[in-house]
Amino acid sequence: MSLVAEDPRVIEFDVQTDEMLVNMGPQHPSTHGVLRLLLRTDGEIVHECTPHIGYLHRCAEKIGENLSVPQYIPYTDRMDYLAAMNMNLGFALAAEKMVGTELPPKATHLRVLIAELGRIASHLVGMGAYGLDLGTFSPFLYAFREREIILDLFEEVCGARLTTSYFTIGGATHDLPEEIEIPDGLAALTDRTPGERYPFLEVLEMFLQWLEPRIKEYHTLLTRNAIFIKRTAGIGILTPERAVSYGCTGPVLRGSGIDFDLRRDGESIYTSMYDGYDYEIPVAPFADAPREAVLGDCWSRFYVRMMEVVQSIRLIRQAVPRYQAAEGSHRVPFKMNTKLPKDEVYLETECPRGQMGFYIVGNDSAEPLRLRAKSSCFCNLSVTDHICAGVPLADVPAVVGSLDLVMGEIDR
Repeated sequence: MSLVAEDPRVIEFDVQTDEMLVNMGPQHPSTHGVLRLLLRTDGEIVHECTPHIGYLHRCAEKIGENLSVPQYIPYTDRMDYLAAMNMNLGFALAAEKMVGTELPPKATHLRVLIAELGRIASHLVGMGAYGLDLGTFSPFLYAFREREIILDLFEEVCGARLTTSYFTIGGATHDLPEEIEIPDGLAALTDRTPGERYPFLEVLEMFLQWLEPRIKEYHTLLTRNAIFIKRTAGIGILTPERAVSYGCTGPVLRGSGIDFDLRRDGESIYTSMYDGYDYEIPVAPFADAPREAVLGDCWSRFYVRMMEVVQSIRLIRQAVPRYQAAEGSHRVPFKMNTKLPKDEVYLETECPRGQMGFYIVGNDSAEPLRLRAKSSCFCNLSVTDHICAGVPLADVPAVVGSLDLVMGEIDR
């Protein structure tokens, strides 16, 4: 005789669920842009996650075949618009490789300084937006407080804040300014007088001194937060083998334990920029990870980015004296109508979201015959079906947010 028959107080429930197709996006705030995720669910459990892209397609590659290479720089800004400096750098290096341009040391160290500052700005957005994905607003405000100062510095350097078009073929459009007005945000944080003028590199050091202690605050708000750990640790696990087979790069790859970074492991035209610099490449697992964390989970991917901010500060501090002591100009001349040889080049650089590659085919004219871009986010997005399978519906924003996607780079 069953327990139900013996005890009438016991009631059995057989919950029946139906398979459903749920659209998340393309307007959903947790999809990091105009991304549509088609979720096949059984109750609250996701069985399949299919990303649909193309809502932001702008023909960026085909446009590049009708412009000279210096004219194309502004279009790279609009790919990963949160890391425009790094995107400018990748395309400029590819074009320089094709025409054989050699940069003076001053331009090289200038590029390291600004590119790593751009990496910090990008990861601050990644950290703050990830907090929003999981329901906390405070980290977003903290992150944008610091990012605003970086954008103020970019504005002093090149006149633009978001889409900078600063790195160009042969170096940079402008040298660093000698003196600038201290940004209002930094003045308020450091008890300086707004509008007071200081040497640019002195203002930069003020900012770094302010930023370093703030990183502990970020860890208190998110990294060590018990709720954040429950939402990210052990969720969305991407094994090292799967990460490699899908072609994942950047923090997504290093969060799965693969020690690979193009600043160290790429082509010499790129790695030579970092020759002699002392820095570390954060790779999971981490000794200070919470016990719930698993190699390749959402927490590991997030923590890689947080540790990269520390290393970027370290690189900027080394770049400043090298830039000051370097000889040469910030740029070597490159004419707008310079003809590209009948050749082809491909070059990848380590952008904040991973390996960004540019492929250029020349045909003895100023405009490329073919121009293509390989997106790091495109490859990273491809794992969503694998790492979202079997997770509750509420965990999908946590998984997708841990990939730190920018749709402008995917759709191009």
